Amino acid sequence: MNLTERLAQQQAGGSRAPRPQATVGVPRRTARNADPFAGVKRSVHQGLLETLGPKLYDAHLDQRELETRVTQTLQAVLQRDDTPMTAADRARVAQEVADEILGHGPLEPYLRDAGVSEIMVNGHDQIYVERDGRLEAVDAAFTDEGHLRRTIDKIVSRVGRRVDDASPMVDARLPDGSRVNAVVPPVALDGSLLTIRKFAADPFSVEDLTSFGTLTAPVAELLHACVKGRLNVLIGGGTGSGKTTTLNVLSSFVPDDERIVTIEDAAELQLRQEHVLRLESRPANVEKRGEIAVRDLVRNALRMRPDRIIIGEVRDGAALDMLQAMNTGHDGSITTVHSNAPRDSLARLETMVLMAGIDLPQRAIREQMASAIDLIVHQSRLKDGTRRITHITEVTGMEGEVITLQDLFLFDFRAGVDERGWFRGTLRSTGLRPGFLDRLAERGVYLSPRMFGLDEVPR
Repeated sequence: MNLTERLAQQQAGGSRAPRPQATVGVPRRTARNADPFAGVKRSVHQGLLETLGPKLYDAHLDQRELETRVTQTLQAVLQRDDTPMTAADRARVAQEVADEILGHGPLEPYLRDAGVSEIMVNGHDQIYVERDGRLEAVDAAFTDEGHLRRTIDKIVSRVGRRVDDASPMVDARLPDGSRVNAVVPPVALDGSLLTIRKFAADPFSVEDLTSFGTLTAPVAELLHACVKGRLNVLIGGGTGSGKTTTLNVLSSFVPDDERIVTIEDAAELQLRQEHVLRLESRPANVEKRGEIAVRDLVRNALRMRPDRIIIGEVRDGAALDMLQAMNTGHDGSITTVHSNAPRDSLARLETMVLMAGIDLPQRAIREQMASAIDLIVHQSRLKDGTRRITHITEVTGMEGEVITLQDLFLFDFRAGVDERGWFRGTLRSTGLRPGFLDRLAERGVYLSPRMFGLDEVPR
C-alpha cells in the first residue's frame, strides 16, 4: 500500500457523531485539537514557494514535471527542517503539503478514493463523504475559512468562473469531470459550502448495473432494444438517484454509425462512440452577458444534422424545444428530469414547457408529450443506500385530457428487507404487452414476449 492509499485509508477510517447546529460566536468544532505539525507545514509550504516561485504557476510547465519538481523540493526543504518527527509524520507532512500545492488540500485523499462517490464540505471544519450510498463524517478539515475559500477559488478559476460576494453561487467541474457546486457568504450563513460529485474514470457498463441490482437482465435487454429501435426515453428520479449513470449506459447502446449531439450543463457523459459532438451551457459573466442556455444549445443542435440528441437534464423552457425535436424526426433522443414518479416526470415537463414563455393550451402540451415520449425509466435511491430502477413505464397515448401510462416492470417492495437492511426485491414484469413491440419490429428490432410474462401464447 503506497503513501497515498495509506493516508486515504487513515482519514476515511475516522468517524464522529453529527455536530449540533452552530451558534453565533461559538466554534462549531471544539473536539479537534490544533494540528501539531501546522507550524512545520507552514514553514515547508513557505520554503517550497521561495524555492520554486513562479514555476508553480507556469502554464507551459507539464503537470508531471511540476509534480516531480514539487516532490524533490519538498524532500529538500523537509531535510533542512530540524523539527523532530518520525518517518511516518514526515511522510504525512510531505503528502499534505503536496496535496495543498498540487491538489485540493484535505479533500485530495477522498478525490483519489474510488469508494467515495460524493464529498460534502459543510464549512471549513466539517467534511462528509458518501460511500456505498451512505453518508459518513471523516476526520479531515480545512485550517480555516480562508483555506477553504482558496481551494474553492482554485477549482472555479480553472474553468473560467468566479465566486465572490457579488456572485456567491457557482457550478464548476474538476479536470476529471467531477461536478462541483460552491456557495459562499453572504448566502451561506455559517461559512463556505462545497459539494463535489465525483466523476467515474471508468464509467459503469450495463453489466455493472446488473451486478449492482440497479436493473435486471430482461430490463437491460428491453432498454437496449428501445434505444436501438429509436424510441424516445425519459429518465426520471430524485437527486443522487443515479439518473446520469443510467443515461450514460443507455447512450452506450446507440449504434456507432449515428451522429450524436450531447447537451449538458456540466459535461459528465462518457460516450464511447466516435461520432459524438459535445455541447456545454455557459452562465452569464460578471456583466450579466454571454449566457448560453441549454435551450439555445438544443435549438442549435437541430441545425447540426443530429441522428440523436442526448440532453443531460432539462430544467427549464428547453423542455419545449426538446419535445419539438422528438416530434420532428429526431427519434431516439434521451434526457433526464428530476421527479418522484413516472407521472410526476410528465407533470414537471408540462410545467417546464410553460416556462418557455409561450402561451400553449394544456391539451396541446400534453399531446406533444404523449406523441414525443415513448418510455419513462424511473430510478430511486432506496433507504439501504442502493440505487434501483423502480419503474419501466410506457406512454401509451391520451384519454381525454389525461396522458395514459402502463407499467411494464415494477420494483417488488413487498419482498421486504434482509438482516442487513437491504431490499430483497427486484424488477418484475407486470405481464402487460408493450404497444411499441410492433414499432420495434418494423425497425428490425425484436423482443420475445416471454420477458413480459407472455410465454403462454397459443400457436
